[in-house]
This record gives sequence, structure tokens and C-alpha cells, in this order.
Amino acid sequence: MRELILKCAAIGAAGILLAAQGGGNGAAGRPAIVGVAHIALRTNDMAGAREFYGHVLGFREPSGGRFAVNQHQEIQMFPNLASDTQDRLINIAFETANARQLRSYLASRGVEVPETVSDTGGSLWFEVRDPEGHAVEFVQYAQGALPEAGDKGISQRIIHVGVTVQDREAEDRFYRDLLGFKETWHGGMKDDRTDWVDMRVPDGTDWLEYMLNVHNPSPHTLGVMHHLALGVPDIQAGYRMVLDRGYQPQAPPQIGRDGKWQLNLYDPNFTRVELMEPKPVRTPCCSPAAQSE
Repeated sequence: MRELILKCAAIGAAGILLAAQGGGNGAAGRPAIVGVAHIALRTNDMAGAREFYGHVLGFREPSGGRFAVNQHQEIQMFPNLASDTQDRLINIAFETANARQLRSYLASRGVEVPETVSDTGGSLWFEVRDPEGHAVEFVQYAQGALPEAGDKGISQRIIHVGVTVQDREAEDRFYRDLLGFKETWHGGMKDDRTDWVDMRVPDGTDWLEYMLNVHNPSPHTLGVMHHLALGVPDIQAGYRMVLDRGYQPQAPPQIGRDGKWQLNLYDPNFTRVELMEPKPVRTPCCSPAAQSE
């Protein structure tokens, strides 16, 4: 299984290598955006979070609350959940080939940006708000900024993150028109309704998932919607792994409406972690699924 996971991780790594060698396929003035960098979450149970992300999912914690998925991606946990009703999501982040250039690009198109990028150990980053108010960070990693992830992780790739969206047109203007994200699939619980839209980063294979039609969600529902997905080559092997590590999923693996095998897991504060085979095993509902470039 380890070799298969490494092959899965290499899909996303190809985009990162392309950016490092020449900036990828970014539009004029916009540097490459190559993939998901991290998701940052709140918890009021750090011990439980360590049990889930560190033991059940098997990710190393090189520094406090930062769980390494690979050398370009991590899951960040902060023990600052103030109430049961507070959103667990702090921000989502994408890796770019040039943070300074991307900040200038967004500023020139009317997006409110910080005056300068921040520098943390040589890694450059800045944060903006998308039209829905979600905090979105862009990071340019320094060489070797993230440590080795170790060999016990259930996955070596965050393949997508999901956020709630009320105004799809506004989000499209930001992610599609300004940043170059591309729709690869949309679908819903019923064939005639769109509940999810997959928006692939312009210079890689990871994607952002719009979670539509979510109104006045409970904390549990919001945790289902504000989620991350980990790519695995074999969902059944992933299922056996979490069982062996003492975690009992609410339901066994199933094939989703997008035609892909998936398994839903939940951390102590209801944030959903979706194990997913990246390729469909049957025809997706609702719209054709674009192939990764």
C-alpha cells in the first residue's frame, strides 16, 4: 500500500515541480497556483485531535498542532475553539510559485490585500478574504520549509478542501476569473440540483469544493461542509487501517455521486476528513468529470 500511496502523492507533486522550474501556466501577471497547502482548524480537545490526526490518520506532528501530510501540505490545529457554535475552520491555503507577485496581482484587480507579504523562516505568505468571507492564504515555501511526513500516514496528499458557498457567481469571479481555477465537475444529491462544484487549481491537480445550498447549519453540519479530503489509492485498505488503529467509522466506504470511492471520518470537533480514491470507478452523476491535466 505504501508504494501506491507514493504514486498517488506524485500526481500533485508534478504541479509543484512545474512551478519550481518555471512558474507553471499562470495567466499574465498571475504566478502559478499549484495546489492545496494546508487547512487550519480549531479544536477544544487537543488530546483528541492528536489521537485522530496523529494516531488514527498517522501523521507526524513535527511542531505543536501541525500535522505533516507531505513536504508541501499540512493540517494545522489550534486549541482556540471558544464555543460549540464557533466555526471550526480558520483558513484554507494554496501554494503559489511567487507570493509577492500574486499579492500585487490581486491588489491590481481590486482585492483587499495586506501591505506586504509575511516571512516565516523564509516562507512567504499573505491572507485575503474571498467573497464569502473565508480566509484564504497563499504561501510560497522556502526550500525544505516543511519536514518529512514520516511513513505511517494514511495518505500523502490532501486532494481537496471544501467550504460553504452562498453566492456561486461571486465565488466564481474570485476563484475562476481572478485566480484561474477551473470547474471539473458539479453534482448534487439529485440529478437536477447542484450541491457541489469542484474547482481545480490552475497549475496542479488539487481542487476546492464549493458546498452549496447550506443554510443555517448546525456545528455538526458545518463540520461536514468545511472539510478536507485525503487521496488514497485503495479505500478498503484505508478502511482497514483506521479500524486497526481503533477508529470506528459511522458507515463503511461507499461510492459517491461523483463515482469515486470515499470514506467519511470525523475529528473530535466534527470536522470531516474524507478518504477518497482520486479516480471514478463508475460514471459520475450530473455532469462529466474532467480529466486531470
